[in-house]
Amino acid sequence: MSTPNGFPQHSRVCLTRSMEGGAVQDLQAKKAGKAAKKEAGGDGAPPKLGTPISETFKLPEDLKANIKIKSITPRPPRKPRLERAASLDEKSWRKWRRFRTSQESLTDPNETSSSNGSLQEASPSPPSRGRASPCNPCGQQESSHSSPDALEASPGGKSRGGASDLGKRASEISSAFGGLLRGKGFAGGKPRLSQIMPARPLPPMELNVASHSLRTANRIDSDCLDYRHYSQHKFGRVSSSLSDSRLQGNGTLCDSCSTDSMKSTFSVLTPIRAKDVRSRSYLEGSLLASGALMGAEELSRYFPNRSMGIFVATWNMQGQKELPVNLDDFLLPTDPDFAQDMYVIGVQEGCPDRREWEIRLQETLGPHYVLLHSAAHGVLYMSVFIRRDLIWFCSEVEYATVTTRIVSQIKTKGALGISFTFFGTSFLFITSHFTSGDSKVNERKLDYNKTIQALTLPKNVPDTNPYRSSSSDVTTRFDEVFWFGDFNFRLNKDRETVDSILNQNPNTDVSKLLVYDQLTSEMSRGSIFKGFQEADIHFRPSYKFDIGKDSYDTTSKQRTPSYTDRVVFRSRYKDDIQAVKYSSCPVIKTSDHRPVFALFRVKVRPGRDNIPLAAGLFDRDLYLIGIRRRATRELLRLREQKDQRSSSICSIS
Repeated sequence: MSTPNGFPQHSRVCLTRSMEGGAVQDLQAKKAGKAAKKEAGGDGAPPKLGTPISETFKLPEDLKANIKIKSITPRPPRKPRLERAASLDEKSWRKWRRFRTSQESLTDPNETSSSNGSLQEASPSPPSRGRASPCNPCGQQESSHSSPDALEASPGGKSRGGASDLGKRASEISSAFGGLLRGKGFAGGKPRLSQIMPARPLPPMELNVASHSLRTANRIDSDCLDYRHYSQHKFGRVSSSLSDSRLQGNGTLCDSCSTDSMKSTFSVLTPIRAKDVRSRSYLEGSLLASGALMGAEELSRYFPNRSMGIFVATWNMQGQKELPVNLDDFLLPTDPDFAQDMYVIGVQEGCPDRREWEIRLQETLGPHYVLLHSAAHGVLYMSVFIRRDLIWFCSEVEYATVTTRIVSQIKTKGALGISFTFFGTSFLFITSHFTSGDSKVNERKLDYNKTIQALTLPKNVPDTNPYRSSSSDVTTRFDEVFWFGDFNFRLNKDRETVDSILNQNPNTDVSKLLVYDQLTSEMSRGSIFKGFQEADIHFRPSYKFDIGKDSYDTTSKQRTPSYTDRVVFRSRYKDDIQAVKYSSCPVIKTSDHRPVFALFRVKVRPGRDNIPLAAGLFDRDLYLIGIRRRATRELLRLREQKDQRSSSICSIS
């Protein structure tokens, strides 16, 4: 519907302008508007096309006399802010708009926003700030900027140039008002609610759901909140299980807030997708299939660089009943920062109570390790501990024994071997006690040859590479072989010469002693331990000491100090085994031998699931006893410290 002057009825101009004593009343504005219509339209006919705009918007003379016109310099309308495209669906727009308005309220408390996002239109450009709502035609809110509404509110503006300037300003008002009619204020014909100022300042809000105000709602534990950043800083790497890139790539998560919220409900373990469980290739023999237990994906999750740490130790206990008070210096040396993934300890002439020895090992290693397998051959003991997380990736454990001294009823000389497959890499550990005597080198070589021929391993677990195996040598049937024990090879030198060399080199420079070492000479000739290697020796001879002392044999026999306790290794593949440390433990003095240990980094390859699996089998009773003793020992230590502090306080009566 149009008015007589040709303008739409709802586009009537409201003239409000401040006077010297205050604002013009609404009634006077309406009268002025009617007078302007009569002046411009005459008898109600629409204006002609050639009529100047200055004549169209003429003001009556009485109104000009009573109104003090204030000069205004018009400004171009503000450029609309770049917002989201209008093609987004309604749900995404509303979600974005609620977040946007809350963010604007935080940045400027003087700005207001609608309290209900559903009432706002999905227009490409949101309305300008500070503008009066169409529902409020009297213009109660004033803006400090010169918006089209502000120009509307000053229809009687009088400029210094007279009527011509007034006509130009009226033309500008008309053009700005026309832009308003084209969709800025009444898009879609639906009114907007006026912006509402919150009663009190809104609480601060962060993008991360770790905000204190939201911590309770999302159930985020503060101790585990920054686990990923802490792991990267502390350990240098982080497992791929801590990454959520796979979930984001599949469209499961839409933003960072949702990502953090989802991670707060999961543990550090890798989320398992249902389709991976459905297509799990268990017992199908697949090497690279997704979800294979021994496959490449599982191996990379636990060992990203595909190498594991192995601790190998040998100790001739001399049959002593007394065990060391503390085994920490032996099993947990301070040089490496981290404990190893696997511990293999071989004992010759072991203590009478083998079970007590294994309990002490479990007590020292703690709850992170479990006894995978232990075996004995007379007084030869071997124990294999592995991290409890890795117990599921081991095959069945097999063992075999060889006796080299048939005459003796007590099996003190011989060999004990334990083998199994870890992922796709087969391991063989052999501990031996060869014939003793300074001059019995040939007998010791016979012990070696008998062992490699008579040790019947593997039994049920398949060979990982049968094409490179030999039926006459057990060490060729495994990927990684570690042989350790009391080999009884001596130094071909008299006691006085050896003592003088040791006294000249207190800093364990033993290169001069190794020139006389029997084992080094035989290995260089290839007559024993073919294909094996030994790390460089930088420790003093491990035999023979006076029990409880650091001095070598002071008895009438005056035995020559020697490197009888050794650790050697071989691999099917070049550079699969890297020796990290090779040393002895001089603080354990309950035997005439010092324990000798070596640390290795060993490469591990993926395997197949179609092998006999251990399925998490370990010695549960030993585990519980060892952990119980460990806790009891800690309680006793704390009680002793408390008693010492209380006894140091003197009471004066």
